[in-house]
Amino acid sequence: MFDINPAHASPIWLQIEEGIRRMITLGSLGPGDSVPSVRDLAKSLRVNPNTVARAYQRLTDAGVLAVKRGEGTFVSASPSQPKKSERNEKLRDAATAYAGAAIAVGASLGDAAAELESSYSRLVRDHRRKA
Repeated sequence: MFDINPAHASPIWLQIEEGIRRMITLGSLGPGDSVPSVRDLAKSLRVNPNTVARAYQRLTDAGVLAVKRGEGTFVSASPSQPKKSERNEKLRDAATAYAGAAIAVGASLGDAAAELESSYSRLVRDHRRKA
């Protein structure tokens, strides 16, 4: 489905949550589609099932996923997106961290912007390929 990076600064449960949201946004998962069981995704990602359960619970609480007893977990009929203010805050935080890394390695604004655009395109392409 997607990869996680245990060495990344963000917690694994958040990487899982963002991976599921990315798949929904990019159309790899649509309304009503089932998502892997907690146990199956944990095995696939080689993480503790509690970590996957936490991500699923947060997505369920946010209205992105819906649980049907005895059937499994599914993408909600109309999965919610983060509020614009939440989205902007996440983008601002990530942009600040990225800008700091770019400055630290001596990259120009043009080089940093080009790498960001390339990474964005690669993520979209990779998700579409895996779908």
